[in-house]
Amino acid sequence: MSQKTQDLSPAVTFGLLAAWALHDAEEVAFGPRWIRDHLPELRKRFPGAPERLWRALEGVDQREFTVAVGAMAVIVAAASVRGHRTGGRSAFFQGAVDGFGLHGLMHLAQAAAVRGYTPGSATSPFIVVPYALWARGRLRRAGRLRPTDARGVASGLTAAGAATVLSHLVARRLVRH
Repeated sequence: MSQKTQDLSPAVTFGLLAAWALHDAEEVAFGPRWIRDHLPELRKRFPGAPERLWRALEGVDQREFTVAVGAMAVIVAAASVRGHRTGGRSAFFQGAVDGFGLHGLMHLAQAAAVRGYTPGSATSPFIVVPYALWARGRLRRAGRLRPTDARGVASGLTAAGAATVLSHLVARRLVRH
């Protein structure tokens, strides 16, 4: 084993993939059905939301959603492998960890906004956010954590959003063609 990976447990880097898989299993199991069942209520509660959002949510089906999760698995696995190969130094890996943690916080905010369960909100406080904080702590102790500022947070959210959009575009293309 190289010096750069010796003192950072693979649990830190491959833990991203494991935590993500557990979290997204919840989203696959409950996401599309929850959206379908709650769409009328959401439309009433949030009348100012753009019509484009409602149309996009109406189009979510189980098969396409599951394929999108599979596409995202490739991205998360690549981030985990890159993190492992660089001993956690990879900006791609650290951005994925940060984006994943912020994603978990967004799930909690969604649950607060609807005043109840939303897909992803059950695993976020017990898996997503704790993993992200733990991994950042391990990277910090190993002297590998990149500084985080508002620009980095915005960049991480943008990258996570882009990966999500890309995953759904790939899924739509594969499922509908």
